[in-house]
Amino acid sequence: MFKKIKFTYILFFTSCFSVFGQRETTLNLPKFEHRFMHFGFLLGANSADFRLDRYSPNVYGADTLMLLEPKTTTGFNLGIISEMHLGEYFGLRFTPNLAFSQRNLTYKFLTSSGIKQYDKEIESTLINFPLNLKIKSQRLNNFSAYIIGGASYSYDLASNESAQNLSTNPNDIFIKIGRHDFMGEIGVGTDFYLQYFKFGLELKMSYGLNDIHIRENNAFSNPIEKMKTKMFLLSFTFEG
Repeated sequence: MFKKIKFTYILFFTSCFSVFGQRETTLNLPKFEHRFMHFGFLLGANSADFRLDRYSPNVYGADTLMLLEPKTTTGFNLGIISEMHLGEYFGLRFTPNLAFSQRNLTYKFLTSSGIKQYDKEIESTLINFPLNLKIKSQRLNNFSAYIIGGASYSYDLASNESAQNLSTNPNDIFIKIGRHDFMGEIGVGTDFYLQYFKFGLELKMSYGLNDIHIRENNAFSNPIEKMKTKMFLLSFTFEG
């Protein structure tokens, strides 16, 4: 889904430059960038996934493993925006947000009774604290574009790191992940200056820097050497 969104966004982004560059119009919010700070909020849809490093098949607990595959799911974000203006073309942007996401791991084992598949769901409720530098283009009438990059700290309210994982039933064994994560972020966006507020579209990619997997001695944890987060976030921003 997000591949189609990214293609549509790039096409839309290019078209806007062409259209807004060809005609003049009345400037909305002409002094918007002259203030020290401004605030707003965002609504977003996220696509969450894992990046896995796997052990070789001959490692204990993974000798019968045929498949270990992460699967992307879609969630949503709610957040607030505060941006400090560092001149006409730069801004320091702090956008704390609450993200609801789910990531799945699919396992297939070759057993004496045939192939067995297990789907492990990992739900997260994340409080994210991104701090990004925003580099803006020159404003074309009531339109501008930007790139953004920085880092984020993430705290998972739904982490199961302290839960007891004592069941011997494969269907009841779960994958433990830690509460804390740090991510690098990069993205692109567009701003539309309307009469009373600024509306924006932003596509941002976040890549976890920490191994959040909490290793345990079972058939589902042993095959994983490292597990890091990956998330794409499409945001609709409203700033005034």
